[in-house]
Amino acid sequence: MDQQSKIEILKDLIRIDTANDHEAVAAQYLQRLFKQYGIDSQLVKYADGRSNIVAELKADQPGPVLILAGHLDTVAFDKDNWDHDPLGAEEVDGKIYGRGSADMKSGLAGMAIALIEMKEAGFPKKGTLRFFGTVGEELGAMGSLQLTKQGLVHDADAILVGEPTGGNIVYANNGSIGYTVKSYGKSVHSSMPAKGINAVANLARFFAAEQHAFDDAKESPVLGPVVHSVNVFQGGSQLNIIPDYAEVQGNIRPIPECDNDECIARIQKVVDKLNEEKGMKLKLEVQFSFRPVANDPQGDFTKLVAQARQDAFGKQPDLMVIHGASDASNYILDVQCPMLLLGAGEWNMAHQVNEYVSVDNYLKVNQTYENVVKNFLN
Repeated sequence: MDQQSKIEILKDLIRIDTANDHEAVAAQYLQRLFKQYGIDSQLVKYADGRSNIVAELKADQPGPVLILAGHLDTVAFDKDNWDHDPLGAEEVDGKIYGRGSADMKSGLAGMAIALIEMKEAGFPKKGTLRFFGTVGEELGAMGSLQLTKQGLVHDADAILVGEPTGGNIVYANNGSIGYTVKSYGKSVHSSMPAKGINAVANLARFFAAEQHAFDDAKESPVLGPVVHSVNVFQGGSQLNIIPDYAEVQGNIRPIPECDNDECIARIQKVVDKLNEEKGMKLKLEVQFSFRPVANDPQGDFTKLVAQARQDAFGKQPDLMVIHGASDASNYILDVQCPMLLLGAGEWNMAHQVNEYVSVDNYLKVNQTYENVVKNFLN
């Protein structure tokens, strides 16, 4: 496939609005693209208008399974704040602008093209090359969880996730836990607060206690300490009524040494201890819980990917860690294998106004994926 065709595929994907929904349109586009090259694929419906796509190439010889995994959705955008149409895929000075250009339609397109070109080149020589395009990664990662529960990752020997890393290798990332603590009180006139129970005041006590919930937690030599914060606080209706309800929403970034179960248990312990006191009624609810992923930076697959990247870029990649979660946090629920993040576009471009990807970076990442396939499934 010539370079301009690769660029047009990326532009086509950017022009499809998949902001937190409607991923089926992008999945159908990729299905038609694969069909042109004789590659069968299946759409896995999550909800109306929302479908994952799965495709694979299987060699006659047995061998390892490599998954190239991307997500179809993007975060939302306000068109009025952009200098370039977020759905326009405008190419200016070697950059393609648009929502998802970095996060992560460039990675998705590069992986889809790798699947096509590897089939044309007679790969894989052994084993299986599998491609995922998932729904909802930005708000809950529902698609990757669905594919994991359907058993589509259990046989994986290695997974590449195409998040924007500039072509560098992210070998470890935190998980993410979203939770709500609800406080129930008793509403009375503010002139007689002693006759009521102030749900806001009780919740403020949780907020103070939560800040020390991880003081003695183990730290990760790779990812550092658990990161946690309370970011939403809501309660009360007007200033002369003692509030009978309030809630906070918090976020925790777990690490392997203090994993999701332990993090949730620590917050629950804070709630339980406060509930022992008269007038306290707090309830913890967990909205989502994504696992941390940590790989050996000197592992065989990391070295293979690093060499593939060097061959494409002409220089060694940086080995990095990030504190965000990805679809890998769901894949790790069913398989223990190397899971690395590598994609086009810079991490600091994700979710930004005037998001863009460098054409050169995009094409070199596509070549990196193909080099990985040749080296891993030969």
